[in-house]
Amino acid sequence: MPNRLAKESSPYLRQHENNPVDWYPWGEEAFAEARRADQPILLSVGYSACHWCHVMAHESFEDPDTAAVMNELFVNVKVDREERPDVDGIYMSAVQAMSGHGGWPMTVWLTPDGKPFFAGTYYPPVDRHGMPSFRRVMESVAEAWTNRRDGIESQADQITSAISRELPTSDSLPGRNALEVAYRQIEAAFDGLNGGLGGAPKFPQQPVIEFLLRAAGQPWAPQAKQMVTTTLEKMAAGGIRDLIGGGFARYSVDDRWLIPHFEKMLYDNAQLARLY
Repeated sequence: MPNRLAKESSPYLRQHENNPVDWYPWGEEAFAEARRADQPILLSVGYSACHWCHVMAHESFEDPDTAAVMNELFVNVKVDREERPDVDGIYMSAVQAMSGHGGWPMTVWLTPDGKPFFAGTYYPPVDRHGMPSFRRVMESVAEAWTNRRDGIESQADQITSAISRELPTSDSLPGRNALEVAYRQIEAAFDGLNGGLGGAPKFPQQPVIEFLLRAAGQPWAPQAKQMVTTTLEKMAAGGIRDLIGGGFARYSVDDRWLIPHFEKMLYDNAQLARLY
């Protein structure tokens, strides 16, 4: 029998309409049920083109035994990040703050009033490669919620406060100095040898490259042109570029653009076409 997601307009959400999980879409109904049942919310965020989202859906959300644990312990909410980038952005900040990295599927546990207190990304169905199983994580979260509620609520408040400080307020529009601050942050993270930002996995980050291209020539951005040139040349010479089918993969598994993640996105390539 289809769940509540059958009534949604998002194709990604409707892909989960026949899961045995009692999914709720994002909205007040889910939060009201969490308050009534005094249970945490298990928030799962993904999108249609996400490989590991489909893997976790097949391994866990389609599995009746795993779904039974989810339904017993939590109020389960599914979100399409392309439909609700606002929800995705806020809780991705929480994931990065708690785990040090981000990605999708995004898996976050919330208090009934929406405050995050535990988070991760993909969880396997069994303990594997140093990662705990999804079921083991769920049971640990539920145990902590039952027996250490004060600690969880305190942690949720701290995380929420930290995220709130990072979010712009309605009366704090960025000024020109924000451009220089952004440039300095990019420059600090830039890989001078291979181009791009940071280490593996490495994403093209087209808006960042376009920002540098527009900043080139400004006195506060002396290395902008060189950063653009290095990045685009290294990408074009690397395995992230599909020499047979054309275009670029979504990201490189390594930090030298050599090993592609075999997935090409139209929106990535449309933006890269402007840059090249």
